[in-house]
Amino acid sequence: MMMANQKDKEQKSKEEKQPEEIRGVKTQDLQGEKAKRHEKELTDEMLKKEQERAHKHGLEPAESIEKPEEASTFVRGELPHFAGINTFLKAPFLEDINQVGEHEVAVIGCPLDTGTTYRPGPRFGPEGMRRISGLYTPYYYELGIDLREQLDIVDVGDIFITPANIEKAFDQITKAVEYVRGQGVFPVILGGDHSIGFPTARGIMNAFGRKIGIIHFDRHIDTQRKDLDERMHTTPFYWAAHEKHFDMGNLVQIGIGGWQVPRPGVEEGRKQGSLVITVEDMERLGIEKTAEMALETAWSNGAEGVYLSFDIDSIDPGFCPATGWPEPGGLYPREALALVKRFANEGLLGMEIVEVSPPFDVSDITSLMGVRLICDVLAAQVVAGKLGRTRAGEPQTEKARQTDQRKAA
Repeated sequence: MMMANQKDKEQKSKEEKQPEEIRGVKTQDLQGEKAKRHEKELTDEMLKKEQERAHKHGLEPAESIEKPEEASTFVRGELPHFAGINTFLKAPFLEDINQVGEHEVAVIGCPLDTGTTYRPGPRFGPEGMRRISGLYTPYYYELGIDLREQLDIVDVGDIFITPANIEKAFDQITKAVEYVRGQGVFPVILGGDHSIGFPTARGIMNAFGRKIGIIHFDRHIDTQRKDLDERMHTTPFYWAAHEKHFDMGNLVQIGIGGWQVPRPGVEEGRKQGSLVITVEDMERLGIEKTAEMALETAWSNGAEGVYLSFDIDSIDPGFCPATGWPEPGGLYPREALALVKRFANEGLLGMEIVEVSPPFDVSDITSLMGVRLICDVLAAQVVAGKLGRTRAGEPQTEKARQTDQRKAA
């Protein structure tokens, strides 16, 4: 005991000896130093419960394991990262969708790529993103957030898709998203090609019942009426704007540009009043001004909620090559991450990541970027008090309070 106390004193002494200022910069103001302080504030209650469940359902480990609390005979938790069932972030799989309302966030796979007009493969996007998400821990260093401790996330699996009939697939998608959002749960949708942007937005609107705005990241404008005589991945926001609770005056499109933008879509955007901010606009305006303009537009005209639709091809293909229509000159990953976090600070109704096509990926980097975008959006909403709990585990929303009360009962 005396040796332990001495070690604690030595550690405390090291913390106190850290320079308060280096070359005119206060060390306590550095993000990295703030992050270390925030980590100390985090609870580990959910980690302990996960370890208890692992022992109960996966057997206690062999006697030779030196830290038995961190292992089980069969994988039933986060570790090891290369093993286990591929749910998103190793979150629990919810078999009974009727229980989704007992949780805060639901990850939904939407494996449709019937709407592609060049390279297929986004039907494997949900599988690819789930698999590489196992590389991540639930802890985000810079923001001092632990999603396992602060947010109740479940993976509800994939929507049953009919690839031979895109309209039936759209109806399935709308029903799924409407049901989840209607339970007060934040839907995270793993696409799939961007044709799903119409039925997902329709599901959000049906559940929300009030006017919404949409923030849309893409290299392509996606506002034409039809493509190849069908409602394809170039058409989602034309059709979303024909629903009751959305029009293009509340559509912000970021990253549009290059040599793959169909003129019919440009014409519709011009007629119906969407706002397009190109990569060059963003470079000139800066991240903050771009975000301010986008938020003001999306939330204008009486909109009471905003949906985020993120096409991975908005990021330069040097970083995200695995997509159906790669177009050079897109956003850098850091720019995209900064923008989505800024939008998430205001709260969102849900989000989707589309056009991730694992068959064309290199070392899973495109799938990993899709996962990172989702994690950053969730973390930013937790920090802003729009979802989940504080670092100490106190609920920040009515949904979080209800979830905690249900678990305690």
